[in-house]
Amino acid sequence: ISNHVVFNSFNQWKRFATKARNSNASIGLRVNPNVSASPTDMYNPCARFSRLGITKENFEFDNIDGIDGLHFHALCEESAESLEMVLRAFEEQFGEILPSMKWVNLGGGHHITKAGYNVDLLIKLLKNLAEKYSLEVYIEPGEAVGWECGFLIASVLDIVDNEQKICIIDASAECHMPDTILMPYRPKIRGESQNGKFSYRFGGATCLAGDIVGAEAGDAIYKFDNPINIGDKIIFEDQIHYTIVKNTTFNGVKLPSLAMMDESGDVVVWREFGYDDYAKRN
Repeated sequence: ISNHVVFNSFNQWKRFATKARNSNASIGLRVNPNVSASPTDMYNPCARFSRLGITKENFEFDNIDGIDGLHFHALCEESAESLEMVLRAFEEQFGEILPSMKWVNLGGGHHITKAGYNVDLLIKLLKNLAEKYSLEVYIEPGEAVGWECGFLIASVLDIVDNEQKICIIDASAECHMPDTILMPYRPKIRGESQNGKFSYRFGGATCLAGDIVGAEAGDAIYKFDNPINIGDKIIFEDQIHYTIVKNTTFNGVKLPSLAMMDESGDVVVWREFGYDDYAKRN
C-alpha cells in the first residue's frame, strides 16, 4: 500500500530488492550527510555512530540500479538556513548521482510555522534543487503541523516542602511528558513569571524519585507572581506532539484524557482512559 519505500542500508536493499522491484512502490535509500543542526545528539540522525542512513564512505555508488530517490533527515526544530547548510553537504557528497534520481526527500524538522522562519529561503532551496537536477522534492512538515498544537492540564494533588516547595501533580514527566526527559527540555507553564516571588518544583505521583518536570534540563524551578494551592490547575504548553504518542501507564498512572477546545472556548472530551487500557498494555 506504500507509494514510496526507503531502505536504510544496502544490506536491506539487497535483501528485499526482488520484492521491491516487483511492487508498485518507488524505491529510495536513506543517506547520512554527516551534517546536522539538531539541538541535541539524542535527536541528531547524523551524530557520530548514527545507525540512520548511509554515509558517503559506505555508499555503493555503482549499485543503484532500481533506486529512484534519496532521503535524508538532519533537522530538528530548525530553520531554512540550517537546511541550506545540510543541502550543501548533501550535494557535495551525493550530487554525482542526483541526475539519475527521480526524487529526493529532505526529511522533517523544518520549523516552518515558527515566527520568523525564512519561508522565502525554503521555497528558493526547494525550487533550485528541483530545477537543477530535474527532481521531485519532498519535505516532511509534521513538526510544523504538530508544534504548539495542544497543552497538558494537570491538577495539584499535594504540596510538600523539602528546602523547596514541591507540587505533586496528577501528571507525570515520566509517564506523560517523556520527551521532556529524553531531549531534555523544560516545558513552559502558562502563567509562570521570570521574576515571580513564589517558586515551585513539579513532580508526578509515581515512585520514581526523578519524576520531576524540567529536572533533566537542569532547571526544575518555576516562578509565579501568586502562590499555588492544592487543587489548582497547571497548564504545560505545547505537550501534544511528542507526548501523547509516547506516554505510558508506569506505576498504573492513568493516561490523560483527550479533549478538543473550539474557538468559542467550549470543550469536548474525545477520549477517556481507564483501567481497561492499563490492563491491555500489561
